[in-house]
Amino acid sequence: MINPHAVELTSLLLLPPLLLGFAAAERRLAPARRVFSRLASRRWLAAISVGVAAVALRAALLPIHPPPEPAKMDEYSYLLSADTLASGRLANPAHPFWIHFETNGVLSQPAYVSKYPPAQGIALAAGLLLFHSAWAGVCLSIALMCAAIVWMLQGWVPPRWALLGGIVVLLRIAAGSYWIDSYWGGAAAAIGGALLYGALPRLMRRPAVGHGLALGAGLAILANSRPYEGLVLALPALIVLAVWAIRRSPFPWRALVPMLAVLGITAAAMVASNRAATGSPWVMPYQVHEAQYAVAPLFWFQQLRPEPVYHHPVMRALWTGGAREFYQWNFRVGLLAASLTKLNRLWTFFLGPLLTVPLLALPWLARRRDLRLVFIVLAVFAAGLLLEIDAVPHYAAPATALIYLVVVQCLRQFAALHGKLRLLAPAVAAALASVLVLCYSLETGGYTFLHEHYSWCFVKPGNLERARILKHLEALPGKHLVMVRYGPEHEPFEEWVYNRASIDDAKVVWAREMDPASNGALQRYFASRRIWLLEPDRPNPAPEPYPNRPPS
Repeated sequence: MINPHAVELTSLLLLPPLLLGFAAAERRLAPARRVFSRLASRRWLAAISVGVAAVALRAALLPIHPPPEPAKMDEYSYLLSADTLASGRLANPAHPFWIHFETNGVLSQPAYVSKYPPAQGIALAAGLLLFHSAWAGVCLSIALMCAAIVWMLQGWVPPRWALLGGIVVLLRIAAGSYWIDSYWGGAAAAIGGALLYGALPRLMRRPAVGHGLALGAGLAILANSRPYEGLVLALPALIVLAVWAIRRSPFPWRALVPMLAVLGITAAAMVASNRAATGSPWVMPYQVHEAQYAVAPLFWFQQLRPEPVYHHPVMRALWTGGAREFYQWNFRVGLLAASLTKLNRLWTFFLGPLLTVPLLALPWLARRRDLRLVFIVLAVFAAGLLLEIDAVPHYAAPATALIYLVVVQCLRQFAALHGKLRLLAPAVAAALASVLVLCYSLETGGYTFLHEHYSWCFVKPGNLERARILKHLEALPGKHLVMVRYGPEHEPFEEWVYNRASIDDAKVVWAREMDPASNGALQRYFASRRIWLLEPDRPNPAPEPYPNRPPS
């Protein structure tokens, strides 16, 4: 198998010839530079163009990489959220046989709902409503992310550099990372961070209604996508904004009132959503879910919780096994080594070897007062992130725009130097594009890549077996009930029991096999359905008619 990160290392070898090539063809490239500058000067068009290009590029890759299939609990949970919202509900009533449908990442009591905040579910629901495809919502959110990051960069750097930064984000994240090739998300929180730190400098230069609305929208999205990480990212901005507003005369009511109005509406919607899901306006589904299932806490400085009652061995294996292992790993390897491992994972996704080259200019940027807030925010954000027991790239999504702002500012610093180093920026973008072409060409040619869940370029294709069986059953007449029976060595992270928002109306219902009495009661409830037995841990699993079906 080929490791995509090893292929990326070849990008460093591309930089010298690309620099020389751009230098030799500088005059011939002048018309292209003028077109680029004219597009960049039309700020809204530049932002929209990058967003459209992101979707167009991923669409062009569909023959190689079809739309992803869900595989992990986060993805199925977000899809449940999307299905619920697209059905016009904030939550679904608990099913009378909920214990057979109880699954990871989903709250079954007191309501049947995703445990996660709704931002990613809203994006997927938009895809369902507009295009009858949840993945279309993923693509739409990626397009909006790219456009929002260009807009954010325009508030900090000249337009052509903002457009270049958007192209880097497009090539690094939108072309094939797990943010677009799964349902895990990342784009929604990145949009929130981009709106917040794009609006902040604009508002402080000119307190306008639109800037206040954008800042409020950024905070609202962060609160409903990555609440903890969003709060850590937003706190420095809110402190700076408060000090600026107090010192300013007259007080900037024109900008702050719209921001507060957006936050007020958002708070009311969050209260209503919480009440529908948990019965309390102040308790989120995530909190109830963790109280019902989790043994490991969210942060390494917290203690393990007592083990709750689990109704299914496979769920107990996940929460007392793999989930607890993440917590204990921090202490087994040492907090310093654990922190370096987490940072390495984030570096691999957002930067990699190629985008690390511009960071050699950081010593020059550290002296600039206009970037002091950016470095403070990133330092505070990194410290907050490392307090968690695990750190994966979409946890850091709120800081995406700021990360690439630093990359762009470093490239600008190189451009300010004499000689051919001013051509480093287009060379880096060309190298990124070249590596993507190389990777996809190799895969088209039959080479197998080591797919990784958190890869910037290739991800695992999802649970194709479950998707194949679901498609087969949906093509059959009538409705179906699939009784899932796991083997003793089943991998607890590979869950198959996930359902639509309205379980009784779904054409295919997935249920856990339990004891004969419980199974019989469930099968009598679904007496009109064809009942199948599925054993996912057998080779080439396929549904078989369920033996000893009880009489209606």
